[in-house]
Amino acid sequence: MIDHWYKWPRPGPSSSTFFSLKKPLKEKVVKVQTFHRHIHFAGALCAFCCFTVSFATAEVMETTYKSRRSLILKNETCALVIDLAGGSLRDFHLGDSGINPLNWGWSSAEGSPLDEKQRAMGHFLCLDRWGPPSESEAKNGMPYHGEAANVVWKVEENFGRSSAGFNAIMHAELPLAGLSVQRSVSLAPNVSYALVSETVTNQNPLGRIYNMVQHPSIGPPFLTPDTIVDCNGQLGFAQGGSMPMPESPSFQWPTALNGNSPPVDMRRLVDNDEPNVVSYVVDEEYGWVTALNQENGLIIGYIWKTEHYPWIDLWRRVEEGKPVARGLEFGTTGLHQPFSILTEKLEIFNRPLFEHLDMPNKNVFD
Repeated sequence: MIDHWYKWPRPGPSSSTFFSLKKPLKEKVVKVQTFHRHIHFAGALCAFCCFTVSFATAEVMETTYKSRRSLILKNETCALVIDLAGGSLRDFHLGDSGINPLNWGWSSAEGSPLDEKQRAMGHFLCLDRWGPPSESEAKNGMPYHGEAANVVWKVEENFGRSSAGFNAIMHAELPLAGLSVQRSVSLAPNVSYALVSETVTNQNPLGRIYNMVQHPSIGPPFLTPDTIVDCNGQLGFAQGGSMPMPESPSFQWPTALNGNSPPVDMRRLVDNDEPNVVSYVVDEEYGWVTALNQENGLIIGYIWKTEHYPWIDLWRRVEEGKPVARGLEFGTTGLHQPFSILTEKLEIFNRPLFEHLDMPNKNVFD
């Protein structure tokens, strides 16, 4: 999966201009991707104008950043900050811009007391589930969206700089799920995109079902009522429907239906966040999602192989009449329910609602 950050020359493009990003992003992934049974997430923060942005130094380091233990990968163009108490990609910005699109879930500043609480923020990983545990699982300690954003991630010693750029490997253990996850992050010199590959290993004595959803969340000041979200989702439905047909009524991107109200354009979020979560299937070889702030000439986007992540899941939040969060999620499922419901439903729009991982085995998501 690739996460892209572009500096866009003003005036900002129309919605159709988003689709022009698809071809170059696809070419980037084809050049770097290896096709193991990995689920690969790649992100890119890209400079698109004919000017130079630069940091004084380029490096990769484990340090404290705005009161949180973090791993920072920084080249001459951009900086990526990964929070170690939860593994979230919490800051991704260009060298000349203090604007961080992933500004959600944290508000600490430099000089604040050290905060080591494990929690989700920015772009976090949902593993081994997306959504709520069952009542009994919750009583036994399973958190919402699984354990990955609620444990400490450890950085392996062999991080640093090579001829290919800046590289780091980190991992986390999920004791209740019986899974482990290893993440490899690469940031090449003089570019504004990051490549991330995550490998999930089953440590249980038996095979098990699970889900894995990438959960990037954008927030102000990048997110405004004028921020435009686009993607190549197709057929979709709003969460909250009743079994046995939670996908009814269905609709096509960029439309969503909200009860008896007029259709909603999911590309914008102004003052009403209903429907709150909407899921779409991807029919092309690669899935992609972007968010554009035209006023600041900035765009962030992700691209991934659809065989790994067939669903795009969009979450929206409004407070006091203003947008405060938008989730640009994508993953292995499109139904926000416990496994008991998923195993009853099995699939929606001919797409599976969960993955199976045997023992011993690994799934690699690229």
